[in-house]
Amino acid sequence: MSLSAGTWFMIIGVGASVFVISILWSERILNFLHQKSLGSRDIIIKRMESMFIESSEKQLTYLMLLLSFGLGFIVFLFLWPSVFFSIFMGSVVTIIGWQIPKWGIEMLYQKRCSKFVAQMVDGLTIMSNGIRSGLSITQSMERVAESMPNPISQEFDLALSKVRLGVSIEEALNDLAQRIPEPDVQMLVMAINILKETGGDLASTFSTITDTIRERHKLHQKIDALTAQGKMQGIIMAIIPFVLLVVFSVIDLNFIGPLFSTTLGRIFILIMLALQITGGIFIRKVVTIKV
Repeated sequence: MSLSAGTWFMIIGVGASVFVISILWSERILNFLHQKSLGSRDIIIKRMESMFIESSEKQLTYLMLLLSFGLGFIVFLFLWPSVFFSIFMGSVVTIIGWQIPKWGIEMLYQKRCSKFVAQMVDGLTIMSNGIRSGLSITQSMERVAESMPNPISQEFDLALSKVRLGVSIEEALNDLAQRIPEPDVQMLVMAINILKETGGDLASTFSTITDTIRERHKLHQKIDALTAQGKMQGIIMAIIPFVLLVVFSVIDLNFIGPLFSTTLGRIFILIMLALQITGGIFIRKVVTIKV
């Protein structure tokens, strides 16, 4: 079938537009692709190093390929009779699978940072008592590293090791604030660095910071209790469609067959997924309260 002149003109115009946009935004496009591919792997490796977890770049790459292209290929084969739908769903699973390790590591990293902040209450109490008894900051940190579990023990040991190698205590604490990017940690590091230069009562400062962390922790617990119902509702609303799909497939597979074998059914599935994602984003925005 021959194409009309208007059709050819449109094809050439679209191709030329794509070519020009690719040339003008080539650096942005390449940076975006790197960030979403190898950049994710680099972030995971950096996070694992921050958590003192030994990682192999080769093994991590294999794992990410298995979770992305491996699962995507399985979904593609499962939905193969429908070419467009199998390619679309396989691509979606591939993209999501590539991000799963990053999401998991970020969750572990945030949990570790939260645990460190929770340990600061006892750690600063020990440091405050040590300062009152005549110990220096590094000696007080050693007492915390010896008497408390990880992660505060690991972080303080790392900071003390840098000090023994000739790094200033200010620089070692600044590195600690970068590794644990929490407001309470930054407040502690800033207070120590300022008081070392200007002079002041470190013990009283530690007590004040401890009270601040304790009150903020209580506020976080109250917010979590108030938003727990909304979070649970969001999880239930997100799971229900997939649970019903599994139930109907077990009861009568022919009942849901048109969803995957007809064009209208595939459109409904895409609409359902779009609404699920949109609803999940809105619910997350509503129940997320930053303090």
